Amino acid sequence: MNQLHLFLPCAAGVESYLAEEVRRITGVGDDDLRAFRAGVMVRASWRDVLLLNLHSRLAQRVLVELSHTQYRQEEDLYRAACEVAWELWFSPKESFKIEITAQHSPLKSLNFAALKIKDAVADRFRHKFGVRPDVNTQWPDARIYAHLTTENCTLYIDTSGEPLFKRGWRADKGDAPLKETLAAAMLAASGWSQGDGTAANPEGLVAQGVPLYDPCCGSGTIAVEAAQIACNIAPGSMRKFGFQKLIPYQEHVWHGLLDNARAQECEPRAPIYGSDVAFRMVDFAQRNAERAGVAHAVQLRGGDALQRMPPSDVPGVMLVNPPYGERIEAAGIAGAARRARYSPPTEYVSPYEDVNQNGDAGFDDESFGNGMVRDDVPRFGARDIAQTEDGGDFFAQLASHWKKNYPGWTAWMLTPDLKLPSRMRFKESRRVPMWNGPIECRMFRFDLRAGSMRNKPNDAQPPEGNAPSTS
Repeated sequence: MNQLHLFLPCAAGVESYLAEEVRRITGVGDDDLRAFRAGVMVRASWRDVLLLNLHSRLAQRVLVELSHTQYRQEEDLYRAACEVAWELWFSPKESFKIEITAQHSPLKSLNFAALKIKDAVADRFRHKFGVRPDVNTQWPDARIYAHLTTENCTLYIDTSGEPLFKRGWRADKGDAPLKETLAAAMLAASGWSQGDGTAANPEGLVAQGVPLYDPCCGSGTIAVEAAQIACNIAPGSMRKFGFQKLIPYQEHVWHGLLDNARAQECEPRAPIYGSDVAFRMVDFAQRNAERAGVAHAVQLRGGDALQRMPPSDVPGVMLVNPPYGERIEAAGIAGAARRARYSPPTEYVSPYEDVNQNGDAGFDDESFGNGMVRDDVPRFGARDIAQTEDGGDFFAQLASHWKKNYPGWTAWMLTPDLKLPSRMRFKESRRVPMWNGPIECRMFRFDLRAGSMRNKPNDAQPPEGNAPSTS
């Protein structure tokens, strides 16, 4: 197992950052590394498999390629799976599961294709050991991944178990939480956690002590992820992995790598700040930071994004993930203004009341009192920003607040709205394509300078895409 072919899937748009991360973790050269859409392939050792699971912040899984063959029908998949030496990876005592994906496959049923692969694996064990391993679709000991293209089938054994974005520290979350891997990708794209190849920033701004601030932190994903980077805490140091149930696993090797990673932890190299309009979400973020071991490295406060002043005297980097569409209702000044315009007058109800029995951050949308639905009140845990009907007004206010109070800062915002710069009447200095699950987004960079926005009446907005630039 000195030379394995590994595939590390990632969010689309993150491939170059993941490739750089893999180089840093494993030390492989360009000849052993290739980036594809939504993934990176690398030739590496079994020890590198453990290191990548432990240290990678951007990969979703670490898969070992075991077979790559052509196929035309389901029987070809059966033969391909029969030829793989599965007994080198797990025993009949371990349960397994088949995960299958396809791209332009001519087969009519992926379920039937997965069934044929499952039968092949079970039949090989029965032929060699006289017993078939069990299938467990919920919590298998071994996960087998099959990927089908038009004419090729690739079989992998998964070494990660649960996806790598599950770091082991997030227990409290709000609506539509950001995955930890995507938060890490945003930090890398901003140049804060990774160098950008220039002499001015060879190792990332974190190494220079540049502050990072998330003014809409929600349950603290970006802030906690950044704090772990600042403290050099390995993202996988708090969880278990699928490779711990595979035959090549050696406990003393793994514990040696884990001890070495923990010995590299340090005091925070840069200050981290986060705030949110919902104090309940700030409480969530604080508890997540404690579980992640970085409560001392991140400062969390409550407050509206339209009112918060810079948390640091030294300009830094702002990283913002505003909610998309109607996923999360706006809160704070923006939400109050919208509700005043679009909602009938009702009695005031605190957003910190009536948590449902599941502890969810929201109201049950039921009638109350006079028969009116509680759509005039922000849901429990609502965040600062939402792309609602008047989202352009809010973003313009946010831009004005930034220009007035955050000169010298660099703001990065992840959004699927390609017209967001015109809504904010900003000119972006950079845009980075990035996918949030199935949502195609852009990370816009705004270099903030002193100034103020010219207020315009709502009925005199310039045509979409032709807004004047003030930055």
